[in-house]
Amino acid sequence: MTVARRSSFRIEPRYVIVLATFLATFTAYVERVGFSIAFTDLAKEAGIDESVKGTVLSAFYWGYALSQIPGGWAAQQYGGRVMLLLCFASWSAASILTPTNARHAWAIVFARVAVGVAQGFLIPAVHTVLSQWIPPHERARAVSLTTSGMYLGSASAMLVLPWLATLFGSASLLKVVGGLGLAWLVLWLVVGRDIPHRETVIPLSTLDRPGGGGGGGGGGYKGRPGPTPYRRMMSSPAVWAIVVNNFSFHYAFYVIMNWLPTYFNHVLKVELNSLGGAKTVPYLVMFLMSNVGGWAGDWLILKRRNSTATARKTVNSLGFIASAVALMLMPGAGSYGVSYGVVVTTLTLGCLGFSRGGFSVNHMDIAPKYAGMVMGISNTAGTVSGVIGVAVTGYILDLHGGADNVAGWYTASAVSAAICVQAMLVFNVFARGERLFD
Repeated sequence: MTVARRSSFRIEPRYVIVLATFLATFTAYVERVGFSIAFTDLAKEAGIDESVKGTVLSAFYWGYALSQIPGGWAAQQYGGRVMLLLCFASWSAASILTPTNARHAWAIVFARVAVGVAQGFLIPAVHTVLSQWIPPHERARAVSLTTSGMYLGSASAMLVLPWLATLFGSASLLKVVGGLGLAWLVLWLVVGRDIPHRETVIPLSTLDRPGGGGGGGGGGYKGRPGPTPYRRMMSSPAVWAIVVNNFSFHYAFYVIMNWLPTYFNHVLKVELNSLGGAKTVPYLVMFLMSNVGGWAGDWLILKRRNSTATARKTVNSLGFIASAVALMLMPGAGSYGVSYGVVVTTLTLGCLGFSRGGFSVNHMDIAPKYAGMVMGISNTAGTVSGVIGVAVTGYILDLHGGADNVAGWYTASAVSAAICVQAMLVFNVFARGERLFD
């Protein structure tokens, strides 16, 4: 009698966790793009003017900025697993219950602030989970894959949601994205059940053993973490290097994301909607290059035997320098055509995505126990930079006579490029690769 052999194939639990956190950021960004698509149509139907529309669309970021640091504290105190459950349950419910009559603008503003507050807990909680489960030599890949879900989610939403809106109406998108959030919540209840409620850092030796990384045991240290060293963190040049780079990355990213339709309309003389699938290419390449940056960082450590600090600084420098150059090419695209404009925009976002394999991973290098808190601090700066950058760019364009004047675009691009270069220099001088906070 022949006994069938059991398959030895087994997916490491930590890889399942990484995939789940990737889907978390993917879903959150589908929601953000989905609301923008839905409300743009609802506002047009209701005859809402641009100033009111701008207020509603920006309301999300008010809440998002407010909850970053509290989100880091809560993830540290109660665990990333619990905070992700609360995050998705809250924003999904708020999305489903959002009023669909655009004339009730202030009710919608309240709902968007609520969604922003809830989603502000997402990234700190994700970093807390990853710092518990991912060994140092795999962190760049894990963080890059997780955060790249943002860009694939944006691209996917731009492709699919307008089609759903034509079938079921724009208002239905609020229910669709809320339902998607609840679906992820069910997934997390299944795959995240082994993650401890409180801080447990699983030792690298356990994760490296065959079959390691599961169960939340592993011999780490458990229970509530000790008092957070806020004073040492806020006086640490290494922490501020991360904060400055998060600010600079999001300054450039949010300027491009929010002004891209205007750029194509006034510089390239084409409507963004007429580009079809081509308009998703910059985000798809950003998704790809975010992962390439993570793999490059880990390759420098594992294969080239570089120190963690050297690997992070190398990836960060290449990404920021290349994106600064690409930014300065964007305003001249009008002389070369739409294809050139798509290429340089794609190059800019792709290089920015690559840089995330540097500064965005460094939270877990210097403060694995407090990664959520450090991420909360730096992501607050990143959110504020978006508000500042979008407003400053509009002011610069007006100062040069409007969006049709290419001189204004060159000035705005130069500001973004200069911010990227100074961030790279700050990171190279002050960033560290070893654990600074125990």
